[in-house]
Amino acid sequence: MSVVRVRQHVNPLSEKYQAPVTTPDWDQVYANPQQPLHIDIGCGKGVFALAMAQLQPQWNFLGLEIRKPVVEAAQKRQQEAELTNLHFMFCNVNISLRALLESWGDQNPLQQVSIQFPDPWFKKRHQKRRVLQPDIVSTLAEFLPPGGRVVVQSDVEAVAMDMVERITENPHFQRQGTAWLPQSPFPAQTDRERASLEQGLAVHRAIFTRL
Repeated sequence: MSVVRVRQHVNPLSEKYQAPVTTPDWDQVYANPQQPLHIDIGCGKGVFALAMAQLQPQWNFLGLEIRKPVVEAAQKRQQEAELTNLHFMFCNVNISLRALLESWGDQNPLQQVSIQFPDPWFKKRHQKRRVLQPDIVSTLAEFLPPGGRVVVQSDVEAVAMDMVERITENPHFQRQGTAWLPQSPFPAQTDRERASLEQGLAVHRAIFTRL
């Protein structure tokens, strides 16, 4: 049996990832499309979103991921779990996030966004590939309602600091406190978070509220 090797790092600036996603009919995606929506950007295998959807059935969850084989595996898990408040999509958020949010029209239910353990892209010349760019922050500021939250987490402090600085630059967001949060605000963990904590690594977390 052949084994498909999934790339750990995907360059979002590559031409193959520039095509905008086709927006779905949300009434067909979710059993109750007007429930509060939590978007997990860079959802990976979907471990976190799947657990959250089970723990919080009164919320809808949307996982966005740029690696197509990983998304297909996550979609299979969602179907097996028969969860009608969870959906996964293959897309480049820097290309497609605005279109996805606009597709809700006036009924946009977005309340919370998480960006957890994103690809660090350590080299200076590669940092423009990081997922959280100013346009993403501006889009979130536009579509999140007052009181809506953006939660960022990373086990690489430099990456966490970079995300904090990106969001702080936008006047529509305010950070809750100035220190890293000692615990996650969520009742579920990503697979990377679990592995990091088991290894005794520090996880750097921050929450921002839409003013």
